[in-house]
Amino acid sequence: MFFKKYGDIVVSIFFMVISAIVIIMAMQLPKSQVMDIGPDFMPIVISSISFILAAVLLIQSLRRFKRNAAELEGKTLPQYDYKRVILSIILVLIYVCIMQPVGFIVSTLAYLILQMLVLAPEDKRSKKDIILLVVISIIFTLAVYFLFRYGFKILMPTGILAL
Repeated sequence: MFFKKYGDIVVSIFFMVISAIVIIMAMQLPKSQVMDIGPDFMPIVISSISFILAAVLLIQSLRRFKRNAAELEGKTLPQYDYKRVILSIILVLIYVCIMQPVGFIVSTLAYLILQMLVLAPEDKRSKKDIILLVVISIIFTLAVYFLFRYGFKILMPTGILAL
């Protein structure tokens, strides 16, 4: 009930604080000797935009809260599927930990397949649906790898495979 009622307010304040911290830290970066625009420019611009958007969200949320506070008190909230959220967080943590030793292709492929299975509805877990998820994962993983490797010239962790 708390997050349903105060969620946008909490999130907007969180992003305002994070944006302010990033702006302060970016201002401490050394100034460029070569150009007028230094390494602090983009973090300050992005964090300023983030701060402004979070402030707009906060104002809108407070206005909406004042209008709808009485309506939310009597309502019962639907039950959320926390098991899927926790499994998703665990999968992301495992993915981050194994990417370097195992490599981008293998770890991303495994992560995408498992994440899609976790998020798929119960009626969408037939053999045909699982094959489709595997095919989508393979195509997406290889497309991203080759885009970064040959398009952007950025090396991805190869791990146990070397392409």
